Amino acid sequence: MKRTSTILIADDEPDGREVMAALLRSSDYEMVFAGDGQEVLDQAKAVQPDLILLDVMMPVMDGFEVCRRLRADPVLAEVPVIIVTALGDQQARIKGIEVGADDFISKPYNRLELRARVKAVTRLNRFRRLQLERAKFEWVVEQADDGYVILNGQDAFVYANPQARLYLDLPDGSDLAEGDLKFIQTVKGHYRLEPMEAWVTWPDEIPPNAATPPRYLVRPETAIADARWLQVKVLETAIGAEPGRIVRLRDISTQVKSRNDVWTFHNSVSHKLRTSPAVMTSSLQLLEMHIDQLSKEEIKAFADNALKGAKRLRDEIEDVVQFLNVRTLARPGEGFALEALAPLVKEVAAEMGEMSVAISVAPELAQARLALSHQATEILLRELLENAKKFHPRHRPTVEVSVKQGPGRTVSLRVSDNGLTLSGEQLAKVWTPYYQIEKHFTGEAPGMGLGLASVAFLIGGVGGTSRMTNRPDGPGITVELIVPLAWAA
Repeated sequence: MKRTSTILIADDEPDGREVMAALLRSSDYEMVFAGDGQEVLDQAKAVQPDLILLDVMMPVMDGFEVCRRLRADPVLAEVPVIIVTALGDQQARIKGIEVGADDFISKPYNRLELRARVKAVTRLNRFRRLQLERAKFEWVVEQADDGYVILNGQDAFVYANPQARLYLDLPDGSDLAEGDLKFIQTVKGHYRLEPMEAWVTWPDEIPPNAATPPRYLVRPETAIADARWLQVKVLETAIGAEPGRIVRLRDISTQVKSRNDVWTFHNSVSHKLRTSPAVMTSSLQLLEMHIDQLSKEEIKAFADNALKGAKRLRDEIEDVVQFLNVRTLARPGEGFALEALAPLVKEVAAEMGEMSVAISVAPELAQARLALSHQATEILLRELLENAKKFHPRHRPTVEVSVKQGPGRTVSLRVSDNGLTLSGEQLAKVWTPYYQIEKHFTGEAPGMGLGLASVAFLIGGVGGTSRMTNRPDGPGITVELIVPLAWAA
């Protein structure tokens, strides 16, 4: 709808205001009035007119002072002002130019001249405002996190903001004005259209009374990039006199991944927490049904099996609880003394059994302290040594624990074993909660896939980093933790 221009008529004489209003009324302007200089400023702030017709001689403050104050106001500085002066008053015109007037009209009014000048000024101001609003819109769109493209009626690009160019792999300097580049052809080169039934009507929309199915552009996960999901929303519009559309591309990959993670967590925990009770239940049921026919050795075997299932269930529940609480571990100011590392490693290894461990700490770090509590250090060592044993082919690993100077005020804590060699995909995901290395998830591998995620949280919580690589000199992996040193008290 075309907006009516608002004109503020400022004259201290009611007759003067009424005459001017009568001369302009047939042009369908919206008119407001002011009788003194202060009222002009108040009305201008209230309605932000498209034009002010300003009489020079007014009480409180004259028209020149009003114009000067308007030009000093950041909100009203661009409002056009036509000063009304007496015929031939050259000095008034000069002073009007000095204070920022845009034009002049002489009394007595020439009706045709008045209407022509007002029409020209309001049209120019309308254009200026449109340009300003367009500039604001373009600035917002250019900075937006969403991608925006404008398409013409032939589905060709008219405009694409930087984020859309990134999503659709359009060169930054490419000129879209020629209209040769089609949207649907471009997106098909990079994405899968999902669901297909939502895209069959593109570029022609389904009838207005039908619900438009949600549309997505999906780039599947690759070895070097995560999957990307773009939600596509369309606004039918017009580009000049031609039909067109504005398309918003919103990256919802994080939401989709979170939803999938919840699903993975649900399935992982459900499977894990069902496996151990199933072992316990079946063993105890068989024991109950056939106890009179079983030998002591067979009874012991069934009881041992049930006990293993109970211990495993306990350990799995403890894994979940520890992971949920790992971020809240306190860090005392003194930190963990590296001189206590060797005894702690040996203690943990002895509990696990069938493990050979070698420990070395650089001499210059013998008196240093890690920015970790004793409890946090024990947790991460226990997780790393437990993994070394769990994934060794014979569950009898040889482990090397070494501490050297890291970059800045950090140390490099390395734990190497001689067990499995992992693929690049596995190495990239080992720090992910509930991820397990076994190729096909069976629920039989011990643990919940939370150990390394807990290590990553502990190290990240003190500003460190975690990395896992395959050993270059044989089978096995090396976990390197870059851990900040505790500041001296």
